[in-house]
Amino acid sequence: MNLWYKKFISQPHQPFFTNGMIFFILFMTLFVFSYKNIIDINSTVLTYHAYTLIFVVFIQFFLGFLFVVFPKFLMQAEIESKDYMRQFYIYFIASIGILLSLIFYSKFTILFQVLILFAQAMSFFLLYSIHKKSTLKDKNDTKWVLIAFSTGLISQLLFIVSQFDLKYSYLFSKIAINSGFYLFLFMIIFTISQRMIPFFTRVMVPEYKINRSNKLLDIFFVLLLIKVLVLSFEDTRLNLFIDIPIFLFILRELFIWKLPTFKTPPIVWILHLGLYWIVIAFFISIIESVFAFINPNFYFEKIVIHTLAIGYFVTVLVGFGTRVILGHSGRKIETKLFALIIFIAVQFLALIRVFASISSNFDLNYTFFIELSAFLLIVALVIWSLKYITILVENEKKVEKKSNWKA
Repeated sequence: MNLWYKKFISQPHQPFFTNGMIFFILFMTLFVFSYKNIIDINSTVLTYHAYTLIFVVFIQFFLGFLFVVFPKFLMQAEIESKDYMRQFYIYFIASIGILLSLIFYSKFTILFQVLILFAQAMSFFLLYSIHKKSTLKDKNDTKWVLIAFSTGLISQLLFIVSQFDLKYSYLFSKIAINSGFYLFLFMIIFTISQRMIPFFTRVMVPEYKINRSNKLLDIFFVLLLIKVLVLSFEDTRLNLFIDIPIFLFILRELFIWKLPTFKTPPIVWILHLGLYWIVIAFFISIIESVFAFINPNFYFEKIVIHTLAIGYFVTVLVGFGTRVILGHSGRKIETKLFALIIFIAVQFLALIRVFASISSNFDLNYTFFIELSAFLLIVALVIWSLKYITILVENEKKVEKKSNWKA
C-alpha cells in the first residue's frame, strides 16, 4: 500500500484527475437522480449543478494539469508532492462534504463551499509564487491563468454571499455563476488551449508554424468580461451585441492558426474539434439572440453554456487527460480505437444536449432528452475512466511489469 501511495502522489495530475473524474460522475448522477425525483434536493440547480461543476469538478482536472505544466512554462522546479497533496486533501474533503450535504442537509453546504474557496486560494498563491520566482521575460500565458484564477476566487466568494437572504442574492448568484463560467473556467481552459494545442500540433506535424495574435488573451478576456456584464441584464436580445464580436474574433483567430487538422492523429485533432465548438457555441448564441427579436417564444434552455461545457470543456478534458495520462505513465502517446470511439461519443453527446435545449419547441419530452444526455455523459465518463483513470491508480508492481516488457 505504501508503494502504491507513493506512486499515486508522485505526479500532481494523478490525484487531481482521479478526484475530478470521481466527483464529475457523482455530481452528474446526483443531477439525474434529482431530475427523476429519486432524491429530493433542497437546493437550486445553480448550486447542485452549475456551482459544483464550475468550482468543484472541472477546476480540479485543470489544476492537475496546471500543477504539471506551470513550472515547465516558467522554467522552475517541479512542485513538491507535499504542497499539492495538502491541497488535494482539502479539495477531497470539501467535495465529498458538498455532495453529502446537498443530499442530507443543504444548510451545511456553505461550510464546504468556504473550504473549497480556501483550497482554491491556496492553489492560486502556489501558482503565483512560481510565476513570481520565474525570471523569464515572456510570462503572458501564466499571467492570464492567474488573472482568470483570481476572478474565480471573487466569483466563488460572491456565490457564497448569495446564499444568505439578502436583497440582491439572486443577482449575486447569477453574476457569480456567469463570471465563474466565462472569466474563470472558460478563460483558464482557453489560455491552456491556445498554448498547448498549437504546441501538440507542431509535435505531430513538424512543418506546422505556430501563429497566434499578440493580444489574443487580452482581447478575449475583455470580450468575456463584457459578455458577463451583458448577461447580468437577463435580456437575450442584448447578447447579440457581444456574441457577434466574440464569434468573429475566435473565427478569425482560428483562421490565423491554420491548424492542419486533417494531417494530425486523433490525439491532436480531437483537441482541434474542441476549439471549433467555441465557434459553434457563439454562432448558436447569435441565433438565440435573433430569435429573441423575431420569435421570443422559441426556447433555447441554457444552450450556449452546455455547448461550451460538453463540446469544448469535456472534449479538451478528455483529449488533454488521455495525452497526459499516457505520456506521464511511460506509454506511447497514441489513440487506439477505444479512445477514438470515446472522443466521437462526446461529440454526439454535445449534439444531443444541444437538441435537448430546444426539444420542447417541437412538443417533445424535454426532460427525457435532458436525462438521456446526462446519463450518456455519465456512461462515457465511466467507460473512459475504466481505461485511463485506472492507469493513475494501478499498483507499482503492474507499472514495473509493463515498463520491463517495453524495455
